[in-house]
Amino acid sequence: MAKKKFIDVMDTTFRDGFQSVFGGRVLMEDFFPAVEAAKEAGITHFEFGGGARFQSLFFYLNENAFDMMDRFREIVGPEANLQTLARGVNTVMLDTGSSELIDLHAKMFAKHGTTTIRNFDALNDVENLKYSAECIKKHGLKHEVVVTIMDLPPGCSGAHDVAFYEKTLRDILDSGIVFDSVCFKDASGTSSPKKVYDTIKMARKLLPKGTHLRLHTHETAGVSVASYLAALDAGVDGIDMAASPVSGGTSQPDILTMLHATKNMNYDLGGLELEKILKYEEVLQDCLSDYFIPPEATQVSPLIPFSPMPGGALTANTQMMRDNNILDRYPEVIKAMREVVEKGGYGTSVTPVSQFYFQQALNNVMQGPWKAIAPGYGKMVLGYFGKTPVEPDPEVVKIASEKLGLEPTTKTALELANEDPEKSLDFWKKKLEDEGIETTEENIFIAAACGEKGITFLKGEAEVNVRKLSTMEEDCKGEVSMAGTYTVVVDGQKYSVQVAEGDANIQVTEANGETTADSQSAPAAASGSETEIKALLPGNVWKIVANPGQSVNEGDVILILESMKMEIDVVAPRGGVVKSINVATNDKVVEGQTVAILG
Repeated sequence: MAKKKFIDVMDTTFRDGFQSVFGGRVLMEDFFPAVEAAKEAGITHFEFGGGARFQSLFFYLNENAFDMMDRFREIVGPEANLQTLARGVNTVMLDTGSSELIDLHAKMFAKHGTTTIRNFDALNDVENLKYSAECIKKHGLKHEVVVTIMDLPPGCSGAHDVAFYEKTLRDILDSGIVFDSVCFKDASGTSSPKKVYDTIKMARKLLPKGTHLRLHTHETAGVSVASYLAALDAGVDGIDMAASPVSGGTSQPDILTMLHATKNMNYDLGGLELEKILKYEEVLQDCLSDYFIPPEATQVSPLIPFSPMPGGALTANTQMMRDNNILDRYPEVIKAMREVVEKGGYGTSVTPVSQFYFQQALNNVMQGPWKAIAPGYGKMVLGYFGKTPVEPDPEVVKIASEKLGLEPTTKTALELANEDPEKSLDFWKKKLEDEGIETTEENIFIAAACGEKGITFLKGEAEVNVRKLSTMEEDCKGEVSMAGTYTVVVDGQKYSVQVAEGDANIQVTEANGETTADSQSAPAAASGSETEIKALLPGNVWKIVANPGQSVNEGDVILILESMKMEIDVVAPRGGVVKSINVATNDKVVEGQTVAILG
């Protein structure tokens, strides 16, 4: 009997699994026993950090990602292959990094236990992979270069077929990028099994003999197991899987499922045994038993191929919509994504482009089609993040240029970042010094990668925001706190009502939710010559720009909201004098709430 082909298995449970199901919000002390169990089960290749999971620790868990990575390495030992995810010139940052920050990313991740960095660009712009690859190899790490894949919505063409992936792979080879392995990454899980088979066959012929070739996909569209079987048949060397309860649905196929699917076939999946994996999954189930699992995280959606939304972004966005009390609008947003993807130039729906798509679709639903441009989406179609696979819709490019006040550019993303003084090491070092924070390389990178929220963490002011069943049950016991912001209707008129405990100051404002066609805020007559400025999206007050008594012109920014990972400018609908600012920094506002009055 012929020897079975050994297939390397990367366990994505503790990175992509957590991101896809919980939006990355899992505390390290809660899951470390499962890491030990995974080691005992014979797993030696883990995805343990990077991607959005880097920021989520600082944003939601009040934990240091570098500390988590160090602890993870201690548990699994020195021989394990610990892998992270990086977004080319973005690495794990909110925006494109300068050369200094890209190099610091590789240096810090090498220092804190990483073996391999999977390096991708959502636009498949090879220019965005060159310098990041150079830094990864410079610091002694293995480099896994990526071609990002998905299926286009029905009726769309021009990219994301085998010919497009062959061109991308040839560009990588011609660029001289040094790599240790190649991965085809489908974050939305929408690529059809036949296309997967043909793509892997093409890559196997094109790549040098012996090149390690992998496929990464999600179960979101319901075809992941079929896609993995097609990839195995085509000659892939490795696949990614997760463990229950963070497998299937929006995550990777379950390890036990794939072991069953390949039963009596000529593949040895990592030397893994069913009984040992079953025991590992039992430990993981116990570790995560108190965590609230969003229903959408466990579901397969037949609509995802129409609006490719990655599993890791889907639950993060629905959780934010829950936080902002607009989850009922989710089906509309997913439907609106189809047009946004088509007119945006067909960048792969993977972070950060998937977030750009979602933010723009949300704007189109909440404020009217193309009435407001999400900054990330607008900068993408204008060329600030690299070259999209096809040219974006000219009318959308024109609208984005007008709304953002930016001209289209042909400069590379790295060139633009290196021209920005706020992306230098010196800028972030001074920022830390001004805040009285120690200027270690780790702290500099945390601040640069996470912005103000990174500074908040480093100052010891971050809060923990996880959803646990015990906490939710406790909130329902005894006296129920009614503190919060509510919308009530009195005689047919909507009002936004703030309810607080004790002697806290509260306010009541009209909240009729009227909208305007061309501004980020909706004005309504207050009395006489006064105009109320209303929020069109729910969110938190991030910054107040104008002060009472200040004269402003039409279009001037009054304040900035943070909503769904976007900064939303609330602008003056006309010239006048600011009579009052009706909110404070960090206040939570609802759709239609009056935030300022203009006289």
